[in-house]
Amino acid sequence: MKITSEALERAIEELAKLPGTGRKSARRMALHLLKQPESSLQELASAISNLKTKVNVCTVCGTFSDTDPCTICENPKRAIGQLCVVEEFQDMYFIEQTNQFQGQYHVLGGVLSPMNQIGPDELRIKELIQRIHQTDVDTPINEVILALNPDAEGEATSYYIQKLMEPLGVNVTRIAYGIPMGTDLEYIDDATLTRAFSNRTSF
Repeated sequence: MKITSEALERAIEELAKLPGTGRKSARRMALHLLKQPESSLQELASAISNLKTKVNVCTVCGTFSDTDPCTICENPKRAIGQLCVVEEFQDMYFIEQTNQFQGQYHVLGGVLSPMNQIGPDELRIKELIQRIHQTDVDTPINEVILALNPDAEGEATSYYIQKLMEPLGVNVTRIAYGIPMGTDLEYIDDATLTRAFSNRTSF
């Protein structure tokens, strides 16, 4: 069916460009927005506009923030000696939701991917090394926690960083991978089950 409104068609086209959004989903969103009061649309437009005008990248850890440095890097209660390395901002966000980690973060901005022509220079690996070198003698970074995705690219990136850390005398650890809570063993793939046995702990 041909849409009779060019404005609606344009909105659908733009919404369909969002990750994980097909044309059908975009059409539903556009029609939903069309039914909202103008004030709501203005608030949405303002929020989207502010993404570019008010959101910065923290020059210390590389996360998105309204301030530079971000509130986590500036928080004196965070453990300076622990540095958790993540791939993207959303990984840091999910870890923060658990309230289990109280250290600092370092966002790489991706992982090594020769197929996509992403090498060490495209990531914030140099900045990671600089952070370790520039820490105060009284409060050094003594543990780098690798929290990258357990796929081929994440594994390669973790291995690369671990090798860089060896001459620096920093303890490198990684988050454990294994069987999710509430899952039956019969539904676990061989690779995950193997990793679960490798990472087993005392009861």
